[in-house]
Amino acid sequence: MAGLRLGPLLRYVDGSSATVWVETSRPCTAEVRCSGGGHGEARTFQVAGHHYALVPVTGLTPGRASTYEIRLDGTLVWPPPDSGFPPSEIRTPVAGAPVRIAFGSCRWAAPPAGEPDPVGPDALDSLAARIAAGSATAERPDVLLLLGDQIYADETSKATRRWLAARRSLADPPGDQVADYEEYTHLYYESWLDPGIRWLLSTVPSCMIFDDHDVIDDWNTSASWLADMRATPWWRERILSGLMSYWVHQHLGNLSPDELAADPLYAAVRATPDGTDVLRAHAARADQDSASVRWSYRRDFGRVRVLMLDSRAARVLEEGDRSMLDPGEADWLRTQALDAPGSYDHLLIGTSLPWLLPHLVHDAESWSAALCRGERGERWARFGEKLRRGADLEHWAAFPASFEELTGLLAEAGSGPSAPATVLVLSGDVHHAYIAEPSWPADADGPDARVLQLTCSPVHNSVPLSIKLGFRFGWSGTGRAIGRWFGRRGRGDRPSIDWRRTGGPWFGNQLMTLTLHGRSARLRMEQARARRGGKARLDTVTESELAR
Repeated sequence: MAGLRLGPLLRYVDGSSATVWVETSRPCTAEVRCSGGGHGEARTFQVAGHHYALVPVTGLTPGRASTYEIRLDGTLVWPPPDSGFPPSEIRTPVAGAPVRIAFGSCRWAAPPAGEPDPVGPDALDSLAARIAAGSATAERPDVLLLLGDQIYADETSKATRRWLAARRSLADPPGDQVADYEEYTHLYYESWLDPGIRWLLSTVPSCMIFDDHDVIDDWNTSASWLADMRATPWWRERILSGLMSYWVHQHLGNLSPDELAADPLYAAVRATPDGTDVLRAHAARADQDSASVRWSYRRDFGRVRVLMLDSRAARVLEEGDRSMLDPGEADWLRTQALDAPGSYDHLLIGTSLPWLLPHLVHDAESWSAALCRGERGERWARFGEKLRRGADLEHWAAFPASFEELTGLLAEAGSGPSAPATVLVLSGDVHHAYIAEPSWPADADGPDARVLQLTCSPVHNSVPLSIKLGFRFGWSGTGRAIGRWFGRRGRGDRPSIDWRRTGGPWFGNQLMTLTLHGRSARLRMEQARARRGGKARLDTVTESELAR
């Protein structure tokens, strides 16, 4: 009899349809039955000895919440009989209703129940507890945007290290990091089988994108970094397994039913008894030629447009032509952002890496980029590369031309009589949260929309004192002055805009939630804080009105 190994994850939801992802213990037919009449089933497909299904659910009623159950070959497997959580449900949206989007990034798996948590309560676990407790509907997001580092392939837990050591010698590279597809699946089990997270992901739709730790720290920092990695004996298996497991566990669920139906790779994997070789060949093409694959995607929630960007695998790394996005990806972003002016009230661009950073960090990255491209000679170029790797200087500011292209696109998308009310860049990565607002020169055409950088990280991770002190100083006036000095000395590119921090920095395990209704926009920032008896809850740190 087939069993449920992982999931269900509720991924895509619109007014009448949804998709639900599961992993099962053997080949079977996975079926979703909804209380409101919605139904769907799909035969599992196989990758590397694992069995998965992404079940399309149709026949849902707009504006209705329907509980659902999962059956495998007709046998009920979800909800579990001993669950302490309410039944999982699918809530379809109502046209014109507020859209609530919660977002964050960087989540270490929580330790097993009963063990102390060295980094404090998990913000997603705390969100799950609040929703399950039956708080007001206003507290429940319509979708979760998970902006990278859903798993940590290079920073494994004690429990995972013990599991790895029982499987192979940790004396061999890559040591206590994951090495292959099977080890990647273990990371997803550790992260997504947490009871609170499992229930939350079964009842709140989610959109995901990778960042570096989903593969390895500072993934695709530079051409020389990539050459060094490709020279190691373990890297090829690591990168192919990372991309394969990302496609299965995260990317598929980002797509709409229509996109899935038109996807030749999805069709090919499902058409063969074992899709491993088909998917591995796809991952190999993606590794060798980033332009051959698109991980970015678009989702519309009423009159809210979300563009989730791949700011890791789509990079062009050759030093004379560095770009955060390859030309095809950049064209796709531009087309999606400018498509059908007036058809959306809010444009959200999800990129794991912040566009606007503390000024000192921005200027250090721009300075390092100038050194690396040879502005001060070969010796300084070697120093610049060493600095870039050692200090993680590889955000948008480290790709100056891309920074300016994105800046120009945001202004263009936010301008004109059909401009949206807000253009918001949502990011994570930097283990603190803040709001930054750009300003354009007086002689430049600035946007009509309100443009903001909203950064929220981590969901559940460490925030050492060095990070707190470093980023506080980076935002300070002194830090800004030092950054300008570096820029002048290093011949770095000066940005065409200025910006100021209007909120934060905040440090802790945290989530931001946007409530978008018509042309109004509100932001709530919350942190997970422990209470007596081991309970944790999300406390509001700040709320602000972004647009009326």
